[in-house]
Amino acid sequence: MKDEKLTLVQEWDKTFPKSDKVDHRKVTFRNRYGITLAADMYTPKNASGRLAAIAVCGPFGAVKEQCSGLYAQTLAERGFLTIAFDPSFTGESGGTPRYMASPDINTEDFMAAVDFLSVQDNADAERIGILGICGWGGMAINTAALDTRIKATVASTMYDMARVNAKGYFDSEDSEEKRFEKRQALCAQRIKDFTSGEYALGGGVIDPLPDDAPFFVKDYYDYYKTERGYHSRSLNSNGGWNVTGCMSFLNQPINTYSNEIRNAVLIIHGDKAHSCYFSRDAYAAMTTGSKYADNKELLIIPDAVHTDLYDGGGKGAIPFDKLEAFYTEYLK
Repeated sequence: MKDEKLTLVQEWDKTFPKSDKVDHRKVTFRNRYGITLAADMYTPKNASGRLAAIAVCGPFGAVKEQCSGLYAQTLAERGFLTIAFDPSFTGESGGTPRYMASPDINTEDFMAAVDFLSVQDNADAERIGILGICGWGGMAINTAALDTRIKATVASTMYDMARVNAKGYFDSEDSEEKRFEKRQALCAQRIKDFTSGEYALGGGVIDPLPDDAPFFVKDYYDYYKTERGYHSRSLNSNGGWNVTGCMSFLNQPINTYSNEIRNAVLIIHGDKAHSCYFSRDAYAAMTTGSKYADNKELLIIPDAVHTDLYDGGGKGAIPFDKLEAFYTEYLK
């Protein structure tokens, strides 16, 4: 099977400065569904031997040129071989139609990244970890429950995309009637898309920002719609997912078997983030009744909001020392 031919930007177009401590190059690999994924690989300069390796993705609707790349580059500065990849149907990765999401395919994207890292000459296949941000934090936990090759998993400022789609924010739409209304609207949209031959976009982060926007919407705006984090290929910075892009999350829960995860898991969240309940509940579900709770940890960052863990929020909110220590301990 041939890889899709992708168009990859070669110049530095990230939302963060390029480090002089690592080497950077573009790489591609194929997932189990035949979709070719694009990634940035970061390698510590003058590294030798086989390195512990980490695959990074997220946030949900972002691209690798935003915060996943920042995490990957910073961890490479600290001695790890890393990749930050665009998931299927987004960014520079392949897959059509564009701007679709799938709990199955997106879990597979992480597993395909593990496939890729496992066969690199400068990577140790026995020392592979993953890191997911925002909605990809939930997908990272889902992947960790399935992929026994993973030795260490981090979920940063995580969302459970199945929960938020099926139950709404703060579970405010957790009723059969509300879910029926969503299904009805999405099915009607399918007919419109089928008739037009195009998939309607749902819109990214709202712009201009209304005066009465909830805080978490302002938080997203401050990252995705300003110089701080805007990127031309980012869904959230522009037209967003397709209206029907996340439909399957309504009845395909993720993280069902999270309390069977044997590899080490670190969940990080800001205590001022609107989304912190996702991490608190995910940690509880992962450890309650589990035989493998000893290597699970929930780290709450004081005074940090959701996007502070995207890029540090100008206050160094991302605990990179903790991440380095965690991966060093469990990828040894």
